[in-house]
Amino acid sequence: MRKVGAPSGMGPLGRSGVVLLTYVLAALELTCLFMQFSIMPYLSRRLGLDSVAFGYQQTVFGVLQLLGGPVFGRFADQHGARAAFTLSFLASSALYLLLAAACIPALPGVALLFASRLPGALMHTLPAAQMVIADLSTPEERPAALGRLGLCFGVGLIFGSLLGGTLSSSCGIQCPVIVALVVTLLGALLSVTCIPASTKGANVHAQTTLPGKPKASVFDLKAITRLLLQPGVLPVFLVKVICGLPVGLFMVMFSIISMDFFRLEAAQAGYLMSFFGVLQMVIQGLVIGRLSSHFSEGALLRASVLVFSVVGLAMALMANVFHFCLLMPGLVFSLCALNVVTDSMLTKAVSTSDTGTMLGLCASVQPLTRTLGPTLGGLLYRSFGVPVFGHVQFAVNFIVLLVLWKQPVPRKMDRAQ
Repeated sequence: MRKVGAPSGMGPLGRSGVVLLTYVLAALELTCLFMQFSIMPYLSRRLGLDSVAFGYQQTVFGVLQLLGGPVFGRFADQHGARAAFTLSFLASSALYLLLAAACIPALPGVALLFASRLPGALMHTLPAAQMVIADLSTPEERPAALGRLGLCFGVGLIFGSLLGGTLSSSCGIQCPVIVALVVTLLGALLSVTCIPASTKGANVHAQTTLPGKPKASVFDLKAITRLLLQPGVLPVFLVKVICGLPVGLFMVMFSIISMDFFRLEAAQAGYLMSFFGVLQMVIQGLVIGRLSSHFSEGALLRASVLVFSVVGLAMALMANVFHFCLLMPGLVFSLCALNVVTDSMLTKAVSTSDTGTMLGLCASVQPLTRTLGPTLGGLLYRSFGVPVFGHVQFAVNFIVLLVLWKQPVPRKMDRAQ
């Protein structure tokens, strides 16, 4: 496998310091994001929006992130990690500033609430962090290094939800938004002062700045779609999308399922999501890395699809929340393994200069599910009930497993030259 040129200009922090700071910045951004998620239903209700209007603004946010992910990835590849982190944190600050303004009774709250969704197109701190980790880790270390971002996600889910509820109850609904605004401005300052301008290899940087070479546009859709046509990329990307869609539909509908099917109160549903966050921290942050040192990525990918199938079959038969708690470790393992392994394989399959764009495409998968989920998931739930999500998950993943068994992915996916 071709060795990537060593990044230059790491600054006083060094390689390990930059990696550690990347994890910290990802945790800060995710904490603020989940603080926002925890208060959005209450802010929407306070502004007089019904569930349909609330769904519209959620869909707008999902569509903007779907469209912005690949473009942000191109921007990160062309302008470097420092610019990418700074842009993402400034976009987050703009979102929280507009949300804070929406909380002021004298201002047009509904218009500001919808306007606050617009900066979401550029809020991609997690893909920026994944790019830095991919650039600064060896191919052998990459699955474990990317898996540790699961710890950041778990920290954000637990502390963001906790802080959002606590601060809004004790200090008012605008308090979590103001705290998030201050934290994201701090993140932008840390990005400007401590993150290196580029984490790409020196040889890659030289290739992308050749005299007389035309500079590709950030919005070059041909360059973005070209990555999917490189050897070994499209099959892995399709596995990521297809296998993640059924569980994504279930998670989009989970708030309704927890009320109607599991009969949970809001606090109980919060405890269940905290359990989900803790499982994700442990499995993605600790378990996946250990498994990747003993098994190939192809084997882990097949294992995740197999467990998805078994969990889907069990979901079709579950009758209460206790059954779901028993299934949750398998569900979280499959989800974490699928995301970490496919991200690692896809970044190895493209050149170092394109890792940001590739991770931007990967980051668009979740917004795609959030965009299609409310309509498609709601139709399935209303027509067939909760068991249909298990049936769909089992059928889809079983078919994918048969395909992977007949045509396994390559054991090694070398970087494109």
